Amino acid sequence: MRLHFDTPVALENVDKRFGQVRALTGLNLQISTGGTVGLLGPNGSGKTTLLSLIAGLRRPSAGKVKLFGVDPRTPEARVHLGVTPQGPGIVKNMSVLKLVRFVAEHFADHEAPEDLLSAFGLDHLSKKAAGSLSGGQQRLLSVALAFVGRPRLVLLDEPSTGLDVSARRHLWDTIQERASQGVTILLTSHYLDEVQALADRIVMIRDGHINADDDASSFVRGAATTVIRLTTSDDRALNLANIRSAQREGRDVILHVDDASAALQSLADAGVDYSDIDIRKPSLEEAFAQLSIGQEAS
Repeated sequence: MRLHFDTPVALENVDKRFGQVRALTGLNLQISTGGTVGLLGPNGSGKTTLLSLIAGLRRPSAGKVKLFGVDPRTPEARVHLGVTPQGPGIVKNMSVLKLVRFVAEHFADHEAPEDLLSAFGLDHLSKKAAGSLSGGQQRLLSVALAFVGRPRLVLLDEPSTGLDVSARRHLWDTIQERASQGVTILLTSHYLDEVQALADRIVMIRDGHINADDDASSFVRGAATTVIRLTTSDDRALNLANIRSAQREGRDVILHVDDASAALQSLADAGVDYSDIDIRKPSLEEAFAQLSIGQEAS
């Protein structure tokens, strides 16, 4: 059996129904090897259903799902897949180190358990019972276990739920390091700053359809704008080229622009005097909100 490692994920015209409810409809998605893909969407959009199809935990009602070019339930393909589900799924009466060793023994090629725990900042908990860990620590352990078998593809469903700021940042660094080593990562998260920090590509799903799919920077630029706030009494700043929209708020003028440099040049060309300028780049949160609003209005 020949696996296609250059294309870890491929879905073609996939439908998934639960009774009369359609969770996914005519969905097409292809993910090439390397990098991190952020999967976004409101609750009930079909994100978790999509991950379960890729992992072989569910079967599509129609269409084709391929994991490394074959059926996701194929053992030869599954051995190259790492999964972190939404729930912790921890064997509570085993020590952390024994649990990692137990999971590692299921793989012919695996990472040394002690090294894995160190990489994810869990080495100081190695002797503790897994069930005695806090919710955030159990979540972090679940993420670490997804990487123990040296997978080529990892599905991370809300990986940092319950983690404090410091632990989240450490987890981000570790995920980025694994991605730089060639691991393909498909990530869902309600923390949009997390997706913006980690993802090279963003796929947005809503009502079972993909309604946006682009590299991360283009995704944000295409849906959100740079905001320029400046103090000026000159109302010519409200009607210039290279500006999407403008409004006055007291002594300040708020400009929404695609290109900050072009907007500043327009201000200079018009001879607008201003002070106390502040430029805020577009964020993924703003892009997500704009796409959601646009979808609801259509």
